[in-house]
Amino acid sequence: MAVPSQFLPEESHAASQPSSEPAAPRPLIIDTDPGIDDAAAIAALLASDAVDVRLIATVSGNVNIDHTTENALKLLTFLDRRIPVARGASEPLERPAVYAPEVHGESGMDGFDFPEPNRSLLLDEDAIEAEARVLRESDMPVDILALGPLTNITLLIRRHPEVLPNIRRVVLMGGTSAARPEITVPDFNIAVDPEAAAEVFGAAIPIVMVGVEIGWDARLSASDVETMRADGPVGAMIAALFGVYDDGRVDRGVQMYDPTAAWYLMHPELFVTKPAEVGVTGADGPFDGITTQVTFAPALDAVAADVPAGACATDPRPHVDVVTDIDVDGFARTFVDGIRRADERFIP
Repeated sequence: MAVPSQFLPEESHAASQPSSEPAAPRPLIIDTDPGIDDAAAIAALLASDAVDVRLIATVSGNVNIDHTTENALKLLTFLDRRIPVARGASEPLERPAVYAPEVHGESGMDGFDFPEPNRSLLLDEDAIEAEARVLRESDMPVDILALGPLTNITLLIRRHPEVLPNIRRVVLMGGTSAARPEITVPDFNIAVDPEAAAEVFGAAIPIVMVGVEIGWDARLSASDVETMRADGPVGAMIAALFGVYDDGRVDRGVQMYDPTAAWYLMHPELFVTKPAEVGVTGADGPFDGITTQVTFAPALDAVAADVPAGACATDPRPHVDVVTDIDVDGFARTFVDGIRRADERFIP
């Protein structure tokens, strides 16, 4: 399928990069269920010179697919970015949908008055076909950032195994490698569709897993939020959303789940990873008990960023790099800077 005329390359983020860039931005597909923390992650990514966002694919998760698709369109319209959007899976593979309005509000992005969405950004093809096309047409391997349940990614693997060698890696937010009693939130992205998660972890593609405990630790302070609010319209938008997010308790720190996964793409130096084999456990039990089972391979070097695309089918090493630690101060500092950059580039 040809790319619609409204998304021709001369309008793309990649084309706007200055010639002094030391390296071309990496092509990126964002698979997401916006979502307040999704919106914060996407706004920062779209202001980065490190990535070239080729597609935003929506999936049912934080709210239903109608809301997540509408939210992606509203966010892009507010940011004045012409990134194609494709509507994805409306429910998990084998079980009823579960949503989180108590965290994100009924719309998924409560707290800010977004403009009416530019519906010309919405593609006719579904998310799985759009992702396959982007992978097929790219002249270099593509990163996929999965910020929601992994339903779309599994359907991509099933329908289009021929494009898997074109996936550089899947960086996903979800799972856990550390059972910590203070972490009281469910492993939402895994628990919503554990069958999809198990299939993705079992696929022959490089994966970086940024778990729940990483987002729990990487918090923005109330001072950070106020700094963003004062910096400009993008920061003010994110601060307004954070005023609703998870009861609006900014005073206890804003947990940055999805932004930490996005940050791995832009600032990998802030993260520690270990190679591991990852499965899904608890799928037959209560929702809060569904999570990942991680078996580390301490004698091996990290592989997900180094294994050539498509090589994992014959590579005997684990193909999942699990993030085990993050420089929380460095994350907070660079996130606030990233949103400031987004404000500097904002054209109302």
